[in-house]
Amino acid sequence: MKKEVCIIIPALKKSAVIPDQLVKKLNGITLIQRAINTAQELSTNENIFVVTDSQEISLICQRNGVHFYRNPDLKFYSEDMLSELQFFISKRALEYENILILQSNTPLIEANEIRKAYGQYKDKNADILVTLKQENHRIWRDTENNMMDLLFNTQKEKIFLEAKSFQILKSEFWLTEKKIRKVEPYILKDNAVEINGYQDWWICEKLLRRKRIVFVVAGHTAIGMGHIYRALTLAQEIHEHEIIFLCTAESELAVKNITELDYPTFLQNGNLLENVLELQPDLVINDMLNTEKDYVLGLKKRNIKVVNFEDLSEAAKCTDLTFNELYDEPKFDSPNTHWGSSYIFMRNEFDGAKPHVWKEKVESLMLSFGGADPNDYTRKVLALILPICEKYGIKIYIVVGVGYLFLDALDEYLEQLDYQNVELIWATTAISEIMEKTQIAIGSNGRTVYEYAHMNIPSIILSHHERENSHLFANETNGFVHLGIYKEDETAQKIIFYLEKLITDTNLRLDLYQKTAQFDFVSNKIKVLGMILGLLPQ
Repeated sequence: MKKEVCIIIPALKKSAVIPDQLVKKLNGITLIQRAINTAQELSTNENIFVVTDSQEISLICQRNGVHFYRNPDLKFYSEDMLSELQFFISKRALEYENILILQSNTPLIEANEIRKAYGQYKDKNADILVTLKQENHRIWRDTENNMMDLLFNTQKEKIFLEAKSFQILKSEFWLTEKKIRKVEPYILKDNAVEINGYQDWWICEKLLRRKRIVFVVAGHTAIGMGHIYRALTLAQEIHEHEIIFLCTAESELAVKNITELDYPTFLQNGNLLENVLELQPDLVINDMLNTEKDYVLGLKKRNIKVVNFEDLSEAAKCTDLTFNELYDEPKFDSPNTHWGSSYIFMRNEFDGAKPHVWKEKVESLMLSFGGADPNDYTRKVLALILPICEKYGIKIYIVVGVGYLFLDALDEYLEQLDYQNVELIWATTAISEIMEKTQIAIGSNGRTVYEYAHMNIPSIILSHHERENSHLFANETNGFVHLGIYKEDETAQKIIFYLEKLITDTNLRLDLYQKTAQFDFVSNKIKVLGMILGLLPQ
């Protein structure tokens, strides 16, 4: 009875496009060894055969315990590799039902990909499976003479190119020369890089050195979107590694926002640790408030590097790095935990933003309470400040995020206003542009406080809850009036008092302005990112 499948690896040194290509180390492992390793993941040594012209490659096969056939006179210059291998395939076809020919010049192809292709080959009852790669191009045709089409037509056509990464065929068609009934194409993705020169070698080496970084994030109406924005700011700076996002079970809002940026994004389904491990990360960055100790230790147990943001739990002490940048006073002792505003970094849009130069007169004000504003401070405070802003002719920029649930009610309220010098901005990705126009602000006690400081904007700050209220950066020393958690009559009176004071008391506002002018958080991003990426092996 025939065995199910064997793997044949053609390995001729003389056919290489780069000298000693097959025995030259690519990211520490030779091409032939990579092919053998992949084959060994797919089958046992008795089903693996290497065909070579090289004594050196024969020795590598011998040390790996796989079969090899060496003939110094072999030449594989033909485009039809199967015909060149005919003598060897015929022998194996007598022993095996199926033959898998695995090339060594596509080193990014992994065993799981080949297993998937073999499953497709079996399911479709194909006679032969070939690998293709898809490219999208605008095709030049000499018949084109329309100027507008030549200059502005961006329509592209799909082209499928033969990848020659691996082929699978049924032995019976090889032995009997029956007419092939079904050829099954298998479309490879970005891993279909063939080494046909030094540039391809360089690309493959870069890709093989990549590590997989998984951001585990939370973002919904209860906690806002600050965690998402911070994680995206880091992700946008990481170019040499693979980025995946996993959003906590209740963070469907976050999934929608991240997916739009084309990052692979998943929603937690069941146990968080199991979900993360399925993604096979080298590094996990958790930005979801407090984490569970068992979860962090479960990652560490598997030699996965762990970084947490804004975590005050016991688990924060178990990570490789924890950044609690919103807390200037340490809440506990831990050598791996870094505290305070020296670790705050700005989103990319602030890299080119221009902080305020002092103005005597207040012309505009920004009102914003985060991406969700669960307490709807926006409408409460707007009603309080409208008479003052109208009195002094101050424009109001209202900024609300995608998590704001009271947008319809706010729209209805704005439609009824007599004062028209109000502009509503929803889900902006350019909040710095609005900050460049405003001299004062009223907002919540999250990450936006640091953006106000960075842009030299004296502000009145409210806290949504006790945890936010424990953020101590928003104080008079740093240029802020912090009123704590909103208490109906008491806080309303203070907002009215301090707003009018900031507008009319130039000395007070100048003093607060000068205190904010000491801050510049842009460079912190490079520092924090360097600390995180420094955890990965080079």
